[in-house]
Amino acid sequence: MSSAVDTNNSNGANGNQSHTNGSVSPNGNGNAGNGNAGNGKAGNGKSPRSTQEVLLSINNITKYYEDALAVDNVSLDIYKGEIFALLGASGSGKSTLLRMLSGFEKPTSGQICLGNEDISFMPPNERPFNMMFQSYALFPHMSVEKNIAFGLKQDGMPKGQIADRVNEMLKLVHMEKFARRKPHQLSGGQRQRVALARSLAKHPKLLLLDEPMGALDKKLRTEMQLEVVDIIERVGVTCVMVTHDQEEAMTMADRIAIMDEGFIQQIGSPVDVYESPQNRMVAEFIGSVNIFESDIMVDEEDHMKLSCPSLDADIYVGRGVSTGIDEKAMLFALRPEKTFLSKTKPSQECNWSTGRVDDIAYLGGHTVYYVELKDGKVIQCFLANTERRAERPQWDDQVYVYWTEDAGMVMRL
Repeated sequence: MSSAVDTNNSNGANGNQSHTNGSVSPNGNGNAGNGNAGNGKAGNGKSPRSTQEVLLSINNITKYYEDALAVDNVSLDIYKGEIFALLGASGSGKSTLLRMLSGFEKPTSGQICLGNEDISFMPPNERPFNMMFQSYALFPHMSVEKNIAFGLKQDGMPKGQIADRVNEMLKLVHMEKFARRKPHQLSGGQRQRVALARSLAKHPKLLLLDEPMGALDKKLRTEMQLEVVDIIERVGVTCVMVTHDQEEAMTMADRIAIMDEGFIQQIGSPVDVYESPQNRMVAEFIGSVNIFESDIMVDEEDHMKLSCPSLDADIYVGRGVSTGIDEKAMLFALRPEKTFLSKTKPSQECNWSTGRVDDIAYLGGHTVYYVELKDGKVIQCFLANTERRAERPQWDDQVYVYWTEDAGMVMRL
């Protein structure tokens, strides 16, 4: 087990919230890995390109639109050199938070600090930030090079320096051959490169990306994710991006803040939030997961045993996951790719159940099996398609689903 019950849950993910329900981990300290914000600030899950230096601090930021709460008492630190993603569904508050960082919205309460300077109410044009919008917002009547030069001219930079900077940006995004073209003469990926070059031309301290891949089709979006990351890394700029796309956040970001109903449910590296979700919302929002409502039977330092009415055998969780709490009803979360499927009964005493194959979805790299358990609950099992013509279970087959003792996660209800 790699996650832990948060016995000090009053801290929550934002410092003063108790919205999150802790998950269970070997150390029992309430933090699923080191990347979470258990004390109200971002954890240590930084990439090698980020530093220990805090560039931007968000302290207890709240935003109301009349009586509607959009952002609820959010606190976090952004480290210099990292790519930080605000991930959430529509209406989660992520875009409102980004607009407060950019200066387009003013917070109702709280503080945004750039280093030691309070910039909470500083106008957007005075902040050393640049923002790239989902629509790219390129001037249709201007060429690529003039679009990139626009902000530099507004700042009064000498012509010679502007020309040098524009050439630098064109080389950075591999658009030298398209300098004189207009936006309508470019592909979606090329327009995105131009918008990124324009955003980076003024050498901002912080780059803000609003749904950066939202205007691209799926194949191009996948191709551009790592290309944009590579450009950002070469420049060395700190970046905060907003997205609703889990795959995009997992691919591009060093750390992810998962937002829901205005507050942060969890902050961590992509591995943290996927392998050690702090609560049910995070587990279900990131990837696919099977959730079992269970009761604790045994809670020892080196293992835990749970019973679940949906399963034929008990759940055994190893590696010391003592919860240190009085509740007996818990959730057991199991990712589909961590399950095994067989027509033969496994030899292990725990961590298995019988079921019937209710549906099958072939997805190329893997096949999804929808297995109906004895009480009617349907779970997912992923099987990698490593052999072209392997013998596989078929519709209505009776099968055994099983997993290892460290495959799942225990969380509070």
